[in-house]
Amino acid sequence: MDIVAARSLQFPTFVNIERLGGKHGDSLKLSPGFREKSLQVFVSANWQSGKPLRTRTPLKLACSGNNSPVSALEAGGFQGSIDEELILENISQEIEQHLNGRCIYLVGMMGSGKTTVGKVLSQVLSYDFYDCDDLVEDEVGGTSVADIFEHYGEGFFRDKETGVLRKLSMMNRLVIATGGGAVIRPINWKYMYKGVSIWLDVPLETLARRITAVGTESRPLLHNERGDEYTQTLMRLSSLLETRVEAYAKANTRVSLEKMAPKLGDRDVLDLSPTTIAIEALMQIMGFLKATCG
Repeated sequence: MDIVAARSLQFPTFVNIERLGGKHGDSLKLSPGFREKSLQVFVSANWQSGKPLRTRTPLKLACSGNNSPVSALEAGGFQGSIDEELILENISQEIEQHLNGRCIYLVGMMGSGKTTVGKVLSQVLSYDFYDCDDLVEDEVGGTSVADIFEHYGEGFFRDKETGVLRKLSMMNRLVIATGGGAVIRPINWKYMYKGVSIWLDVPLETLARRITAVGTESRPLLHNERGDEYTQTLMRLSSLLETRVEAYAKANTRVSLEKMAPKLGDRDVLDLSPTTIAIEALMQIMGFLKATCG
């Protein structure tokens, strides 16, 4: 099926697309070796005076030959301006029937944006949002996570965390931001696999920059010694990731910000907006559900 130039003012009924959104000057391209799979998403079909109308046209999304979901950013993007929020809304409407009320669990290192992206997803899907750390704090009378670690120990915190995940797994239509270490307990995966889990994979350097910008006081596992705070945080994060990376990889889907940034023309991962990341997350979830549920 022909690839339509993105600068066209009107899309045909069906086109191949692997990326939604992008920078001016990008071209719409497909990587070789992909076959078409009927994953339906919707984007605005027409532009007038530079503003998208809410006319929806179905698009076919290309998937890899082994049925694994292809990144929505795998190839080039549209030329011109596209309303990301409209794209996010339209994708959410299509994916809703495939989710069928399943909860979405966001996993990843501290500072990876699970809460921020989770709130975007919950709003567009009309799901409720919960942060596991907040729920654990409520369970312990409003005590902060840092104080729970200090006064009760990490084991106590992990027990409470598991209890929270068990309760949430019995519910529907939730987006849940888990704690960075929730993945290390196998029992937690039993609960998370009742929904769809997605790993927000963010480069360590970016995490260290984010965390040191706001301080490490609320991060009980980042016990920095004397010296440069960024360097100490980076070293500690690297040690934590080494013990967790295999657990994170158990997630049903993965969003790699390191791979997203260059394909969007962003030099820095920090330039990726929560909406852009949420779009990629939904595309990955849709691919997973299509591949596993048909």
